[in-house]
Amino acid sequence: MSTPQDKTTARVSVGKLFSPQSSNYYLLLGTTIFLVLIGLVMVLSASSVDSWLDDKGFFGGFWKQATFAVIGIPLMLIISRFSLDFWKKWAWVLLGITLMLQLLVFTPLGIEDGGNRNWISLGVFTAQPSEAVKLALCIWLGVVLGRKYNMLDNWRHVVIPVVPVSIVALGLVQLGHDLGTVMIMAVLVFGGLFFANVKLRYLAVPILLAGVAVLFFVMTSQNRTDRIGSFLEEGCADYNGLCWQPLHGTWALANGGVFGLGLGNSREKFSWLPAASNDYIFAIIGEELGLIGAIVVLALFTLLTIGFIRVIRSATDPMVRITTGAILVWIVGQALVNIAVVLRLLPVLGVPLPLLSQGGTALITSLAAIGVVLSFARGQSQNNMREAPVVSAQKSE
Repeated sequence: MSTPQDKTTARVSVGKLFSPQSSNYYLLLGTTIFLVLIGLVMVLSASSVDSWLDDKGFFGGFWKQATFAVIGIPLMLIISRFSLDFWKKWAWVLLGITLMLQLLVFTPLGIEDGGNRNWISLGVFTAQPSEAVKLALCIWLGVVLGRKYNMLDNWRHVVIPVVPVSIVALGLVQLGHDLGTVMIMAVLVFGGLFFANVKLRYLAVPILLAGVAVLFFVMTSQNRTDRIGSFLEEGCADYNGLCWQPLHGTWALANGGVFGLGLGNSREKFSWLPAASNDYIFAIIGEELGLIGAIVVLALFTLLTIGFIRVIRSATDPMVRITTGAILVWIVGQALVNIAVVLRLLPVLGVPLPLLSQGGTALITSLAAIGVVLSFARGQSQNNMREAPVVSAQKSE
């Protein structure tokens, strides 16, 4: 027989489950879902021709991406229920697991595409372990630097263990020759250090060394050297070679004008623009939805940035600030790099547009990363609710 106290406890538990969240939580959640929905519509349009040519029907690419979205969005909501203590407890384990998965690319499970060996075959689908390494690295940086937060004035605490562990993580990805992903990972590491309030003079030497490393890997690869040469060349004369993709991306944007050709009416997706549904999906957005559609996408990423920054400003735990900052630099920074490549402000780097480009691993890990930040925002709202009765009592006195 249940007592009134048991009924009260049950009501409180249900109340916690459906308790209202902070505006930061809903801003991040709403913006993310809106971006995913736009991505699904554009993947449907951009991949339809290639899917048909691959005997998968017009909807082949869309259904695959929609499946990953159906997995990723509930996963994001589940992750948003995890506590801060969970991330602190399992950060090292998560990083270790993802690094072991990255090692699988060098086994018979590994797949090479375009000179990069950065995928593994898991039966009916492929996965990119480096995307999971990004997320684990963000969480790990937050935990390690958060614990040392009051000791980061000493450069030794900045170096150990961040530098060796980061070098291992970046090195495993670079062994697969995916320099674009390595650069994004390096930037998110520096982002984590920046939001940990590490002195800028401590970051000068690592940034210089990173620049030298990038220059070395570029100069030792003929393909990378040629890509940068074609980017710097006025007019990009190698039309049938390295200039084909960037030029057709530019023409797609030019075709769209202000209002676009209309949803589904892209011309470049008819096998003219390579990677139309992933790395160059922003070009298809500009072609079909015009300048207005491109500005809407930029505005949504701006809202996502505002949501991240608001969580950072509300943080009382250094781990929250550092991990959220690293995820901000990763997702928004990668979006800016992708868009800059399409606009020919950067050479082709081969990084997708987060939440929009076709690619299951990238979509799921991006949603999982935002789920981590949502868990922080949810924790902040719960803390505010706990403090509210205290404030009310003080006022009544």
